[in-house]
Amino acid sequence: MTAFASDNYAGVHPEVLAAITAANDLGHVTAYGDDEVTAQAEERIREHLGEDARAFFVWGGTAANILSLESLAPLTHQAIICAETAHIYTDEGGAPERQLSRKLLPVTTPDGKLTPELVAPRAINFGDVHAVQPRVVSITQSTELGTLYTPEEIRALADFAHEEGMLLHLDGARIANAAAAQGRTLRESTRDLGIDALSLGGTKNGALGCEAVVFWDEQFTEGFGWRRKQAMQLASKHRFLAAQMGALLTDGLWERNAAHANAMAQNLAGSVRANPRLTITQEVEANALFVAVPPAVREALWADDFRFYVWDARTDEVRWMCSWDTTEADVAAFVEAIDRHTR
Repeated sequence: MTAFASDNYAGVHPEVLAAITAANDLGHVTAYGDDEVTAQAEERIREHLGEDARAFFVWGGTAANILSLESLAPLTHQAIICAETAHIYTDEGGAPERQLSRKLLPVTTPDGKLTPELVAPRAINFGDVHAVQPRVVSITQSTELGTLYTPEEIRALADFAHEEGMLLHLDGARIANAAAAQGRTLRESTRDLGIDALSLGGTKNGALGCEAVVFWDEQFTEGFGWRRKQAMQLASKHRFLAAQMGALLTDGLWERNAAHANAMAQNLAGSVRANPRLTITQEVEANALFVAVPPAVREALWADDFRFYVWDARTDEVRWMCSWDTTEADVAAFVEAIDRHTR
């Protein structure tokens, strides 16, 4: 199988595995995060995201998002504004609504990106006891459609949210891909743009399974330890989570992995653009391609054991993802099969 279905299909980067092994070689270590491996990983977070950054490691991205949002919107009558394509709205099985009891207010957007103008019609009814109260704007970088917010666009959303008494959350499952594509540091892509909470992704960028919830304001960290525990996200052998993030944030591994995945996507996009039977439907700005593919071609590629998902069956749109371990040979083989089936 050659997978272009998801960067979750990829294995674990050897440097991350080595960090897990090194943590294991320490023998008996204090549980629940009170250990040197976790302390070192938290220091890596501060180096990348600012001295005031406070990180909490969790197992998965859904938990990171839910815990971030619960901290920013602690009351059940508060609501979260998001794009209708947002992962929290379409791909988390209703977990945000079930676990938070908060209403999600989706916004239609053609490219997965919110703007102050698109958010404004949802940011209404403040003070009306009969209406949910918009409290958080949640964005994703890179977006679920593979597009990127510019720094100016995120700053504009942060300013708008704060002016309206709201907060800005960033789902950064692929923030590494976005930062690498824009040639910016993680801090320049997050904290410096005014966001209030970050779901910092690691799993899609070479980790075994680790994300972090990051805040810069102490008001959001108060009680978070209990919140994480109640959400069943406090790992007993916590060092093995921390070791993964620590490895990604050491010696530029996060950027190397993300930049490689992005480069493979651009390589694939170049060949796709030259094929008259295929249409790229979104700008290729990170490690994802969205392509309109004839059903017969799609079925033939699946028969050749290439794996990918249909994004929108109504328009024959599929999603092709590249990962940290996608090789030039993988792309070449995929392109050869595409060309063969579109002749």
